Amino acid sequence: MSGHSKWATIKHKKGAADAKRGRIFTRLIKEITIAARMSGGDIDSNPRLRTAVSAAKAQNMPADNITRAVKKGTGELEGVSYEEINFEGYGPGGVAVIVETLTDSRNRTVAEVRHTFSRFNGNLGEQGCVSWMFEKKGIILFSKESAEEDALMEAALDAGAEDINDEGSMWEVVTRAGQLEAVKEALVKKGFKPESAEVSMVPQSTVQLAGKDASTMLKLMDAIEDLDDTQHVYANFDISEDEMEKLSA
Repeated sequence: MSGHSKWATIKHKKGAADAKRGRIFTRLIKEITIAARMSGGDIDSNPRLRTAVSAAKAQNMPADNITRAVKKGTGELEGVSYEEINFEGYGPGGVAVIVETLTDSRNRTVAEVRHTFSRFNGNLGEQGCVSWMFEKKGIILFSKESAEEDALMEAALDAGAEDINDEGSMWEVVTRAGQLEAVKEALVKKGFKPESAEVSMVPQSTVQLAGKDASTMLKLMDAIEDLDDTQHVYANFDISEDEMEKLSA
């Protein structure tokens, strides 16, 4: 992988881990609920909700599930009250890590996240200790088999994207966070089929990992994503194509 470290891109190489674990619907429902609670149930005026609903549809979530999640967020239906808690810390090799969670039990989530960091040679830090190293961006991934670089670049820039990066087997289109859905929809209308589209915390610089640090860091990321309350996890590490092949062997 070149350019930024993208956990989303690394996950794509490793397989659709969330879907295999059967947790992706739960996470999407939480995100839809809190987005609706914070800014209302109208997707046209609520960008966060629009992104969450789009992600749910991409995973073939039934429309009734989406509607119920929105209504729970707006209070039309009774539901669990979720709290957003973000964690910042360090992984092997000094990698900066941000964990975004939605939880109905602060104490449980804090304990689980702290324990997971400790298991894999990491540690939690103070709020703000690493977030300054990241910038919020929209990230849209396209398979190289489905998109030709020049055509995708021209269409993406015309749609308002900021950049397009070569991420191994994928093309990565970068947008301003608030432009993610507009750029994605413009590209879909032109015949491009995205593998994924999400608002992400993109690192301004990365730590190159190999060997034991790389292996342990991947285990830490997987373990954090395994936690029921985790919504997103970001980190500023990069692993070369050759190293990924070694780790997969």
